[in-house]
Amino acid sequence: QLQLVESGGGLVQPGGSLRLSCAVSGFTLDYVTIGWFRQAPGKEREGVSCISRSGGRINYADSVKGRFTTSRDNRNNTVYLQMNSLKPEDTAVYYCAATVRYLGCTGGMDYWGKGTLVTVSS
Repeated sequence: QLQLVESGGGLVQPGGSLRLSCAVSGFTLDYVTIGWFRQAPGKEREGVSCISRSGGRINYADSVKGRFTTSRDNRNNTVYLQMNSLKPEDTAVYYCAATVRYLGCTGGMDYWGKGTLVTVSS
């Protein structure tokens, strides 16, 4: 079974940086589309970014463009979300999710991690 484990969350000051990792097991990452999502307190879950298999296409939410960067290391079966210039409104539980369907980022995700908490506060 394909499994996802997020890590790297924690407390960071506004303007700081944090890198989240999503370790993928049970499937070769070369053929897995990975999306990052987040759910802030009192808000619905929203998409943050999506990276296609092989990294050929990357989409970002408008709220994080220019600040967040998604990359993948297929040899280590890990996808990263580098978060820079963090703002308090970035505070949320961040999830990575995956699909092996050709729909990729335009379709729903089939596998989900349990999430990692990111808190941006002074």
